[in-house]
Amino acid sequence: MTDIKFAWSALGGDPALAERATTVMREGALAARLPVRQLARGCVGACALAAAELAARRAGRAEVPAVVVDDGAVAAAFHSERVLQIDGRTPVGFAPLSRFWRTADGWLRTHANYPHHRARLLGALSLPADASVEEVAGRLAERSALEAEETVYGAGGLAVALRTPKEWSAHEQAAEVAARPLVERERLDTARARVLPPLDPAAAPLSPAAGLRVLDLTRVLAGPVATRTLALLGADVLRVDAPQLPELADQHADTGFGKRSATLDLAADRDTFEELLAAADVVVTGYRPGALDRFGLSPQALAERRPGLVVAQVSAWGAYGPWDGRRGFDSLVQVATGIAVTEGSVAEPGALPAQALDHGTGYLLAAAVLRALTEQSYDGHGRLVRLALARTAHWLTDGIRPNPATGGAPYEGPDAWLAETGSALGRLRYARPPVSFAGGPADWARPPVPCGSDPSSWR
Repeated sequence: MTDIKFAWSALGGDPALAERATTVMREGALAARLPVRQLARGCVGACALAAAELAARRAGRAEVPAVVVDDGAVAAAFHSERVLQIDGRTPVGFAPLSRFWRTADGWLRTHANYPHHRARLLGALSLPADASVEEVAGRLAERSALEAEETVYGAGGLAVALRTPKEWSAHEQAAEVAARPLVERERLDTARARVLPPLDPAAAPLSPAAGLRVLDLTRVLAGPVATRTLALLGADVLRVDAPQLPELADQHADTGFGKRSATLDLAADRDTFEELLAAADVVVTGYRPGALDRFGLSPQALAERRPGLVVAQVSAWGAYGPWDGRRGFDSLVQVATGIAVTEGSVAEPGALPAQALDHGTGYLLAAAVLRALTEQSYDGHGRLVRLALARTAHWLTDGIRPNPATGGAPYEGPDAWLAETGSALGRLRYARPPVSFAGGPADWARPPVPCGSDPSSWR
């Protein structure tokens, strides 16, 4: 089974439609020891198929438009946060305390890009707020990797000990992850709800998510990549961040194409949120499992208040197992699941050529929303879809054949798939979207805006 077919099957798609997808192969794109190019191609291809399927359904077309997946476009998009330029400036990547550290018995990876995560890391190590890299290194060198992992997580920070693939496979969380499907899908309500309005079959471009409102409660990469993709396909996407936890500006710019951006205190302004929910078609969340439940934002609670809603959730480790409540990021999942050892060694851990777990899971999440909308067009019921970076990692390490076919023209870098536009943030250079089907949108309708610059309301 090809990688696109596998991902399409995980989404519940009609196997015959997978034949509508063709691939432009480019040798060297996303080169790695693990089959990263195949994973990326599968995620983007399945998303494009889901978009084409929904477009045909809403436009009343008998045939689903053809899909083309270009390895070059996919590779450029999977590096979107790296190729972005704002007035010629390349965004800063990881903060100084987000890195590998030597411990008394191995390696530890930390994530401290956000001020509150940095503060918790330093607090866990009993270090002052202005502690240097050298001071952190000295403190961690005195501890075992597992001890440091537990100490930092216990303080609300983020740290993961380096594990080999064998060590991860013996972990209870790994068994829980492997037991789940790549895409978890279920029906939320039993009462018939809304029916999607039809699209004009002569519209150009044909935007399958046109007229749909997506409430975007995501952060960092996977969730925002998914909602950025839904915005490409015509959805009115309103990203909502807590005023006390604004997104990193460059990261917000990279994933903000096509969206509007607002801030809202969910605890203090519930009436505004309920107004947003009452008119939403899709809610996408990207916080750790259970983090939003105290605000009445569990899938079941949302569906009770808004029948027919599609709820999409993404997390690092999954909503199950001993790590279900842990925070996590792509870099940490790579370290825990043995990927960092496979791409490097126990003595010198490595990394994937892109944050492929984030990007791949993001495109799969968008695809799951699109497929849920297609299914809803037949029965009117709401849907819940769930994905996890760790489950995508399991597909990469254990689900894709180890020696996939290679070939195609050489990949010579992302330049052919980059574009420029003006914006309120400055002149932007960015990666064009890789999701493509005949007659569909080729680019976002609007550039990103500064975080919180829009009102907390639908148009």
